[in-house]
Amino acid sequence: MVIFDLDGTLLDTLDDLGAAVNHALSLRGLPLHDRAAYEKKVGHGIRDLVTKSLPEDRRGDEALIEACLADFKAYYTTHIDVHTQPYPGMPALLTRLQEKGVALAVASNKFQEGTELLVREFFPDIRFAAILGNRPDAPLKPDPRIVEEALRAGGASREAAILVGDSGTDMQTAANGGIDRVAVNWGYRPMKGTPGLRVAETVEELQQILLQ
Repeated sequence: MVIFDLDGTLLDTLDDLGAAVNHALSLRGLPLHDRAAYEKKVGHGIRDLVTKSLPEDRRGDEALIEACLADFKAYYTTHIDVHTQPYPGMPALLTRLQEKGVALAVASNKFQEGTELLVREFFPDIRFAAILGNRPDAPLKPDPRIVEEALRAGGASREAAILVGDSGTDMQTAANGGIDRVAVNWGYRPMKGTPGLRVAETVEELQQILLQ
């Protein structure tokens, strides 16, 4: 079984995420951020993203956070795929893995509705055993519960599973869940040079690792 992170691994979603946060900020006259700034803020769920995007002296204002979060979600759910695209080669890789009988899953810290919408839009022909996002009853990565859910859904053992992601959070999730891991270097967190970690620079290299 292969468990994929979504943002920064399967899909480049950053411009749409940034646009949605900037929309919520602009409604309140707060400073906006560019793509490079958002690269450092994503990966820990939308509440964390919105909070980190506020001025430091406003990050303890729960009412402001909730209001911005509501405006973010309202905008993002209707503009979720304006700029978002799969990374080149990823649809073909998923098809190849599926043809080889590999069980597939998505494990993301993006809210569940958005995770499902994007996966079904961009990978309609892939039969994912599980599409797991941020839900009220589930902890965020790097908690290993999401790994355990994916393994159960795919009927896979820990020994036969691997998690693919673009961040230290993903790699820690795999470690916490007791499964193998491989990082991709095209996402939002450069992973090359991490001791003892396999890093794929291209989709072709990732395919070789997964099907070796």
